[in-house]
Amino acid sequence: MDDIFSETTVIPVLTIARAADAVPLARALVRGGLRVIEITLRTPDALVAIGEISRAVPDAIVGAGTVLTVADVSRAVAAGARFLVSPGLTPDLAAAGLASDLPYLPGAVTPSEIIAARELGFPLLKFFPAAACGGVAALRSYEAVFAGIAFCPTGGISAENAGEFLALGNVPMIGGSWMAPPQAVADGDWQRIEALARDAARLRPVR
Repeated sequence: MDDIFSETTVIPVLTIARAADAVPLARALVRGGLRVIEITLRTPDALVAIGEISRAVPDAIVGAGTVLTVADVSRAVAAGARFLVSPGLTPDLAAAGLASDLPYLPGAVTPSEIIAARELGFPLLKFFPAAACGGVAALRSYEAVFAGIAFCPTGGISAENAGEFLALGNVPMIGGSWMAPPQAVADGDWQRIEALARDAARLRPVR
């Protein structure tokens, strides 16, 4: 977990509609300074995209997001994912994620979910959908209550509010898609994506 995430501040969270976009998109993000990339398992081409990036872009660290089932864990591992991200957590998912031997970032939002995740041994949690679930205010209130638990908020994170989240002591990194606008991806505007990634890579959390 530390090998991948200790120096990571911004994770691009990508939904790949066309597998052909995966490699040039990943290359643009890496050139801009964002090496850790999450591909959500929301499209038919997602697993193909993970495999192609893992083979063709060795400087990228590509993981699978929106992992919802034990089968998703198996498919992501087979595709070449180097980490796993879930929007929530069940006992079966926890067991599969831990058995995969990959860094696993499960989701938790409510106090009960956070406590359950902590008891299963997860100190770093996805907080999704961040903006809809209280955003900065909720995470700030959790800081004193859940000492030792860190969060990666995603969902509603933008270039405009990223700094507010990273100013929190319990938020070492964030996830978002603003550095890969759908129209820029559709147009193959990799230079624009590289420039947006470079701006995002300059963001720094409170350490």
